[in-house]
Amino acid sequence: MPVSFVEQFNQLPIENLCRKAQEASKVDVSAALTKNILNLTDLAALLSPSATKQLEFLANRSNRITQQRFGRVIRLFAPLYLSNECINNCVYCGFSRDNSILRVTLSIDEVVNEASALAKQGFRNILLVAGEHPKFVSSGYMADCVTALRSKIPSISLEVGPMEREEYVPLVNSGAEGLVVYQETYNKEVYANMHTSGPKRNFDWRLETPERAHAAGFRRLGIGALYGLSDWRYETICLAAHADYLLRRCWKSQLTISLPRLRPCAGEFQPLHNFNDQNLVQTICALRLFLPDVGIILSTRESANLRNQLIPLGITSMSAGSHTEPGGYTGAGKDKIRHTKRGNIKELSENDKGSKTKATGQFDIADERCPETVAKTISHLGYEPVWKDWDTSILSNGK
Repeated sequence: MPVSFVEQFNQLPIENLCRKAQEASKVDVSAALTKNILNLTDLAALLSPSATKQLEFLANRSNRITQQRFGRVIRLFAPLYLSNECINNCVYCGFSRDNSILRVTLSIDEVVNEASALAKQGFRNILLVAGEHPKFVSSGYMADCVTALRSKIPSISLEVGPMEREEYVPLVNSGAEGLVVYQETYNKEVYANMHTSGPKRNFDWRLETPERAHAAGFRRLGIGALYGLSDWRYETICLAAHADYLLRRCWKSQLTISLPRLRPCAGEFQPLHNFNDQNLVQTICALRLFLPDVGIILSTRESANLRNQLIPLGITSMSAGSHTEPGGYTGAGKDKIRHTKRGNIKELSENDKGSKTKATGQFDIADERCPETVAKTISHLGYEPVWKDWDTSILSNGK
């Protein structure tokens, strides 16, 4: 039996690698920059304070590798939130069960209307997002959503609570091609402190999710860490090790990574660790050198100006015009919104129904530009915005 990443992760010399990331010399950095194939020790050197003195060279190298492997194209996508109901208590998340927020789950027809609005804006790649709540967001509900959208949207990916492999199979058969699951933090102690109740408390179960998704037949896998919960060098080394494992173990699927930073949200959680713009640039470039064939995603969590500057450094995919609340694109579901506190549902009063007609978002976005403006900016920077990069007709089974 192949060793799972959970088993491999427990054997990683993470502390030694983190020490290298702090203490690497200029010679270590220069040596890493001369290699075409890097190991985790080389990556640690590129994340070190010494590497910041060669950041311009690192950025230029990252730019060249990205253009060699991906060309000058940026894949555009949009998140479509289906539900903000959740049974997990994650202290950093706006959807956390104990947060006093306005919640709703969209009907299939409402999901179709939201997707149609996105299609009119040009999107052909959509990420369906939902909190983890089996009562509202079951595997059957997700499969019905995908089936209803399949004729409208060529590329559908999912970001939902982890499932068994057998539960993923109907979603793949319905037409879903990708699954995104962020570990949030690879630091087990921090993970335990951040997830106080609910099934998400199981660190190992979440860590093995991409492997179950690959076994179920998903063509794309997305992983990432939520920066601001733990030391950024620690998270990056673990994320890189996870990606390296998946490239070898789950080779039938295309892999992407994401580096989201914490944003303001309900609950007013504040980042526990600093991860500034320079750290983000260094991380993107170091990961590009370590993972030359892996897509790197940039979300609207970052400001418009910063996103423009990051595009040439290794980015291959971007969201645009995002809303993080269910019904954000059309106002769908506004007549069903409920107020919940600590998991208890409270119907809105008649007075509230007139003013509270928008569900609570997962977090505040930073780049509020419309998709058309983002696409024009990408073109102005010398890149090509890609709304659709494949079609289901290329697959023998039509999925």
